[in-house]
Amino acid sequence: MGVERQQFGDDQLLLFEEAASSCPGASGDGGTEAAACEASQASTAWGPARALTEHLMEEVCQRDNLNQAYRRVRSNKGAPGMDGMTIQDLGPWIKQHKEELIASLLEGSYRPQPVRRVDIPKPGGGVRQLGIPTVIDRLVQQAILQVLEPLLDPTFSASSYGFRPGRGAHDALASASKYVADGRTIVVDFDLEKFFDRVNHDILMARLARRVTDKRLLRIIRRFLQVGMMHEGVCVERHEGTPQGGPLSPLLANLLLDDLDKELERRGHCFCRYADDCNIYVQSKAAGERVMASVTKFLQKRLCLRVNRDKSKVAHVSERKFLGHRLVNGGKLTIAPKSLVRFKERVRQITRRNRGVSLERIIGELNSFLIGWVTYFRYAECRGHLTALDGWIRRKLRCVRLKQRKRAKSIADFLQDLGVPEWRSWILALSGKGWWRMAASPAAHEAMIPAWFKSQGLASLAARYAALQH
Repeated sequence: MGVERQQFGDDQLLLFEEAASSCPGASGDGGTEAAACEASQASTAWGPARALTEHLMEEVCQRDNLNQAYRRVRSNKGAPGMDGMTIQDLGPWIKQHKEELIASLLEGSYRPQPVRRVDIPKPGGGVRQLGIPTVIDRLVQQAILQVLEPLLDPTFSASSYGFRPGRGAHDALASASKYVADGRTIVVDFDLEKFFDRVNHDILMARLARRVTDKRLLRIIRRFLQVGMMHEGVCVERHEGTPQGGPLSPLLANLLLDDLDKELERRGHCFCRYADDCNIYVQSKAAGERVMASVTKFLQKRLCLRVNRDKSKVAHVSERKFLGHRLVNGGKLTIAPKSLVRFKERVRQITRRNRGVSLERIIGELNSFLIGWVTYFRYAECRGHLTALDGWIRRKLRCVRLKQRKRAKSIADFLQDLGVPEWRSWILALSGKGWWRMAASPAAHEAMIPAWFKSQGLASLAARYAALQH
C-alpha cells in the first residue's frame, strides 16, 4: 500500500506539464444555432463576465487542473468504458499521449468515444439508464467541470441543492422542514419523466452559450452530449439526453433546470429542488393544483420536459416522501415507509442463508450499509424504528448462524458453548422447526444475546443514532 501510494503521489506531480500558452483560433459555433437568438437576449445581463470566458479551454488544459482531474477520476475509481481501459491503465496512457490530448483540446478537435450503457434497476420498478464514459473521457469531463463549476454554480438558485459543492440532501430537508413548520403543509411534488434521458441538446447548449463564449469548449461539450451509446455491441445514436455516469451530467442538469428555479423565484414560491426532484410548498390544495398546472405548462413549453402525471401529486406533506424522508406537521422529519421497505430488502440480500460466506463477512457487509444508512437518516425522528430494526437484524443473523451449524449435534454444542443448558440446547437442535422460527426461540436468544453480537463487531443502529445526536 505504501509503495502504491508513493507511486500515486509521483503521478500527481509528473503526469502533466504546463500546457502550451498559445491560443489556437477559436472557430466554430459550438452547435448552438437553434437558440442563438435566445442566447443573445441573455448576453446583455452577463456582459463583461461573459467576455472573460473566451479562453476557458486554456484553463482546462492547465497542468494543475489536469492533474487535479486525474486525481479525482482515480479516487472515484469506477468501471471501464467501452474501450476496456481501466483506471490503472490511465496513468501510463497519459504519459504517452498527453501532448496529443492537450493539443486536441486546445484546437477544439477532441472527440469522445461512445459511452457504455448500463441499466440499473430502480427500487420502484423499471431501470435507470447510465452511460459509462471511457476513463479518458471522464478525465476530460472532470477537467472541464473544474473550470465551469466555479463559473456557473454561484449563479444557481439558493433553493437548488443537488450535486453542488457545499450543499447536500440534509440542507434541502432542513429548508423543506422550515417551510412546513411555517404552515405550508401542502406539497406540489413533481416527477420529471426520464429527465436525464430527455434533455434537449439545443436548449441546454443555448443556456451554456449564454455564459461561455469559448466555442472550442462548446463544441466539445456538445460532442459529449451527442456521442453514441454502446448497447449489446450496437452503437445507438443519441439526439437528446445527458445520461448519468459522467462528471459533467449533474452540472449540465442543474444549468438546464436553473430556468425552472428562476421562474419559481420570480413567482415567489417556496421550493426545494434536488437534481430533478422538485417540491413546491403551498398552504392549500387549490393553490397546489394551480401551481401544478402552470409549472407543468412551463416545463413542457420552455424546456421541452415531460412531467410524469402518475407520479406527480398535490398532497399533504405526510403523504409524500422527499429524499427518502417524510415530513409531518410541525416540520418534523421521519423515515418514509418506502425507505424502510428498501432497507429491509437490502438487509435480506446481505443475510441470505444460502450465500455460503462466513458470519464475519456478513457482519462486515452489514456494518458498511447500516452505518451509512443511519448516518443519512440522523436528523429523522426514528429511535423506535431503529430499535425494532436492530432486533430484526439480530434475528436474521441468528438464523444464519444456526443454519451454518447444519447438524443437530453441532447446533447443540454451539448453544452449550454460549451458556445454554444441555437439555434446552438439544430440544432446539432436534425441534425440526424452520430456521426462522428457531432463530426466535428462547434458547437462541439466550445464546446469541445483544452483547454477543457486539463482541462479533455488529453495529447497532440505535446506538449509532444516539451517538450522532450529540
